[in-house]
Amino acid sequence: MPACEGPATVVFDPSLTEYDFGPAHPMSPLRVDLTMRLATELGVVGAGGLRTVPAPTADADTLATVHDPAMIEAVMRAGANPAPNEAFGLGTDDNPVFAGMHHAASHVVGATVEAFRQVWSGESLHSASICGGLHHAMPERASGFCIYNDVAIGIRSLLDQGAERVAYVDVDVHHGDGVEKVFWDDPRVLTISLHETGQMLFPGTGFAHDIGGPAAKGSAVNVALPPGTGDGGWLRAFHAVVPPLLREFRPEVLVTQHGCDSHAEDPLAHLMLTVDGQRAAYEALHDLAHEVAGGRWVATGGGGYALVEVVPRAWTHLLGIVGGRPVDPLTETPGGWREYVGEYLDCTAPYRLTDGRNPAYRDWREGYDPDTWLDRAVHATRMEVFPLHGLDPMP
Repeated sequence: MPACEGPATVVFDPSLTEYDFGPAHPMSPLRVDLTMRLATELGVVGAGGLRTVPAPTADADTLATVHDPAMIEAVMRAGANPAPNEAFGLGTDDNPVFAGMHHAASHVVGATVEAFRQVWSGESLHSASICGGLHHAMPERASGFCIYNDVAIGIRSLLDQGAERVAYVDVDVHHGDGVEKVFWDDPRVLTISLHETGQMLFPGTGFAHDIGGPAAKGSAVNVALPPGTGDGGWLRAFHAVVPPLLREFRPEVLVTQHGCDSHAEDPLAHLMLTVDGQRAAYEALHDLAHEVAGGRWVATGGGGYALVEVVPRAWTHLLGIVGGRPVDPLTETPGGWREYVGEYLDCTAPYRLTDGRNPAYRDWREGYDPDTWLDRAVHATRMEVFPLHGLDPMP
């Protein structure tokens, strides 16, 4: 992993956990609280680790760079007087309304936009917003646990300040459909999403032939992975697609979304990654930021619903890598953190930051097997988009 020569930050304050759809909803803010507690106890965040930057709250003008004014007004009304408004995706099972919804969602946007500002201004080389990554929100409606699309708003802020090439890589188990839609016809933004196939999983989109609008063919890249894909297959697909495209595109900033719901224990999807495989992806993206974007890297959170078993460990690894101090996978979780989990949640916390796996993979250049679903999916993506970037799609 390249040495980090610049400062790194995490944008966070505890009130960001007010983005809360209620105790029965899968996307509990507990996962963020447990992550920050674990990262702080391990020294990843705090003295000697990542510097914490307070999170501002985005104003309506900032939200309106991506979202329709009518949608913003609907969220404001829902937050002031909680009532369903399904025309805007509010009050559904995925997106229940709650008091203060507009403020809480705007705070998440503000945190992520501040991470983008940190990196674009040069105050930070890397900056993370783990509460962010709400990649399903559409300009005109909420979707998939996501009210406002903080990532798209952050990318828009870069373009508005003169950025000419921004790359977005989404490793959440679900297709990054909202971000892709916002920049569908904008050749300045390359969106790459690796996800479980929409044949099996929400939102049902993101196939190899989805490659961008008429003015931006090849700007959208989708790798639709078969259910059951584990570390080796996932990393094989990642390295077959992402590095060649980023090297050709050469973004000024690399933006990444790190939903860790690709894990085998996640209750909402069907991939089979381990924390060790996810950590390998984070390291690869960090290295690519240094290789292609001068180290300028904005990292956000995303999905992840194994609240104790997976998310805190995965995102602690992410924050360690963002801070230039990766945590050894064999590290034990601190006793105080395990006691907190046991006392307040009445469950047993993981003992180490590893799942005990070696995330090895077979390089695509060694040839592909058309008899396997995974290799057919990767090959289809390469055939669709590589020629549009002047790249040879064959191994």
